[in-house]
Amino acid sequence: MFVLHGLLLEVAVMSAPLISLHRCCQRAAVLLVARRHWGSSSASPPSLVSRSLDFLARRFYDVEALLNWKSRIGKDQLRKKNFYYGYTHKLYGPDIASAYYILNLGGGFRFVGQSEWFRADSRGKFNWDFLNYKDTPVEEVDMSHTIINYVGLSNLERQPLRTLKVQGCPEVDDWFLAGLHKFQDSLEELDISHCPRITVGGLAALRNLRLKHLNVSSLPRISSPGLVIILLEEMLPQCRITAHGYDLSQPQVGGEKPEERLEAEG
Repeated sequence: MFVLHGLLLEVAVMSAPLISLHRCCQRAAVLLVARRHWGSSSASPPSLVSRSLDFLARRFYDVEALLNWKSRIGKDQLRKKNFYYGYTHKLYGPDIASAYYILNLGGGFRFVGQSEWFRADSRGKFNWDFLNYKDTPVEEVDMSHTIINYVGLSNLERQPLRTLKVQGCPEVDDWFLAGLHKFQDSLEELDISHCPRITVGGLAALRNLRLKHLNVSSLPRISSPGLVIILLEEMLPQCRITAHGYDLSQPQVGGEKPEERLEAEG
C-alpha cells in the first residue's frame, strides 16, 4: 500500500514533463516515418530510436490513466469524508455526530462548559471519551489542514459554534463561506487564513456574521489585499481583522494604493 502511494506521488510529480515528452515523441515518430517513406521505397525494420519513441508514447497513456484513477479516488474520499453523518445522529444525537465528524476528519473541538479539547493525532487516532457528552453542544472547532468542504458544514449546523478555525484547508472556498450564515447568531471568531480557494466574492458573504475576530492572512487569490482589508473593516466594524502575509506597500489596481483610490472615489 505504501509502495503504491509512493508510486502515485511520483507519477503526479512526473505528469507535467511526461505531457511534453509525449508530444515530442509523437512529432519525432511522425518525422521518422516520413523520412523512411521519402528516403527509401523498400521496407526496413524500425530503428532503436523509433522503437523507443513508440514505447514512450504508449506508456504515456498508461500514466494518464493512472493519474485519472488517482483523481477519482481523491474525489470519492472527499465525498465520503464530508457526507452527512445521519446514522450517528440518529443513534447518539447531533452533538456526538458533530464531534465524530470533526475527529474523523482529523480536527479538534471543545464542548460548551468544558476546558478539555478532543483532537485526532497525526495518525487519525482519537480518544472515545467524547461519547460521554451526549447532550453537550460543541462550541469551538479547529479543522485546520483538513479536507472539510461546504458539504461537511451540514454536520456542524446544529452546533452553536463560537470559534471556527479552518486554516490551510484546500477545499474551503466561497461556497463554504456562504454556508457560514447558519452560524450568524453564535460565531464570533473565524480563521480562514492560508486557504487557497477563497476569493473576494466569498469574503463578501461574511457581512451577515457578528464576528469579533477574523483572520484572513495569506489568501493567495486576493489580488488587492490593502483595499480588501479596508472594505472588510467597513463591512464588519466591530470585528478585529488579522491580515499577515501581504505586501501592502505595493501599488494596487491602476497603480494607486487603496487609500488613494478610496479618497478619489469619495
